[in-house]
Amino acid sequence: MRISIVVPVYNNSTDLSECVAALNASAFPDTEIIIVDDGSTDETASVAVTTGARVVNLTRNSGPAAARNHGARHARGEILFFVDADVVLAPDALSRIEKVFQEQPDLAAAFGSYDARPRASGVVSQYRNLLHHFVHQNGKPEATTFWAGCGAIRRSVFEQVGGFDEKRFSRPSIEDIELGYRLREAGHRILLDKSLQGKHLKRWNLFSVIRTDLLHRAIPWSRLILENGKVPTDLNLNGGQKTSAALVALVVVLSTLSTFWPELLVPSALALLGVFFLNRKLYAFFFRQNGLLFALACIPLHMLYFLYSGLSYFYVWIGYHCSGTVAIQTNPESDKKGTRVRLEP
Repeated sequence: MRISIVVPVYNNSTDLSECVAALNASAFPDTEIIIVDDGSTDETASVAVTTGARVVNLTRNSGPAAARNHGARHARGEILFFVDADVVLAPDALSRIEKVFQEQPDLAAAFGSYDARPRASGVVSQYRNLLHHFVHQNGKPEATTFWAGCGAIRRSVFEQVGGFDEKRFSRPSIEDIELGYRLREAGHRILLDKSLQGKHLKRWNLFSVIRTDLLHRAIPWSRLILENGKVPTDLNLNGGQKTSAALVALVVVLSTLSTFWPELLVPSALALLGVFFLNRKLYAFFFRQNGLLFALACIPLHMLYFLYSGLSYFYVWIGYHCSGTVAIQTNPESDKKGTRVRLEP
């Protein structure tokens, strides 16, 4: 089974070198690695050439959806394996991909997770990357979405559904989640393979976390949910996560009102205890990974995450019901339905 690995990259030569080195070390003889330079303005394009991979270029920065589609057009494999440039795959990742697709001929796509040993130090970076690992490791194997940071799809299915929606998502966003929705709507199976892992190299700070979550995930994902009329029940949107977001909002409201009615501090504290209880396994995981102080530092970050995620959905919900319409495009040139991309072999 021939596998084509597609690595989109924009202005990230340092991580790209390590990413492709890991791919070269574990690649099969018939595996091809395609780097798609998404209009980089630094030395990324020249560094890409030195990796030994096949390099294709976009003339201007068009976003990872367009870059992945461009790589897929140049690919020759039966399986398209998308890997982000800041992910270093585990040595057995390619073997895992080959195995699951060979053993499950009805499988359309599969994706994994970050590992439990993120490279970047610091509380925020460790929290963010470990949270992703925990959520994916506790998700349902029969997935309802897709993740392109470390995810593979049969080429025939990818072309059938039209690839990533590059017109709608011209910047990094939920283009992979939206693709997963279309895959499931077309009746295809998606597997969350918890053994398929890679190390995330990205360094986060509080501003980048909140900005990414709000503008590129929570708001467009809320719009996607309202557009499709289906609320997912897995990963970031399982019952416990949605209840936690509601409880955190309740804590904020009751705590604010307690200035006038002190008796509201009791139900506020009970709601906070409810959040702790619902997320006890996550906080215990943080403790096992990096100790008590780290776990305690992660709790307010997680509370903040629930707060702005819930507010984002509420904001989009209000706008939807006030206007009577909802669109999730991030490109003004795209129409409401979005634009599918035709991929030629």
